[in-house]
Amino acid sequence: MTREGALAVMIAVAVVLVAILAWAWWRRTRRDAGLIAPVGEAPADAEIRSTHEALYVATTRHGEPLERLAIRGLGFRSRADLTVTSAGVALDLTGQPRFFLPTERIVEVAQATVAIDRVVEKDGLVRIAWRIDPDTLVDSYIRPQDASARAVSAEIGALLTPTGTDE
Repeated sequence: MTREGALAVMIAVAVVLVAILAWAWWRRTRRDAGLIAPVGEAPADAEIRSTHEALYVATTRHGEPLERLAIRGLGFRSRADLTVTSAGVALDLTGQPRFFLPTERIVEVAQATVAIDRVVEKDGLVRIAWRIDPDTLVDSYIRPQDASARAVSAEIGALLTPTGTDE
């Protein structure tokens, strides 16, 4: 095989691979088209408790840290500012409108080590489990840059109140 023939084969393989990846992402966006992130501002009377520089890693199905959801605005990794308020958590991703998770939507806050393509030290990610709609629970993973994941998790967790009592 000539050098030109080998180059043509390599280019054809690369084009096929890019086409397969584009097709897979298109299918994923169609599958997740009904999932809409909560865009908006915190209530005017919400007290800002802290702001952290962070990396937004991904949003996945709850309990499936390797299954990225293609939710508009939350589909790709990004630098972010995480603001913890008395009413919930605001996430400002580069180039996206502000996402606000009111405390009613947040189900659980924990720490994680793995999400999609990010592996960090043990418990180096903040995992926020929240309801994107009444029937769908998702996990968003955030990597704090200026504080420990444990401190940020505890701060967000303090917003959550017990939903029921055993009597």
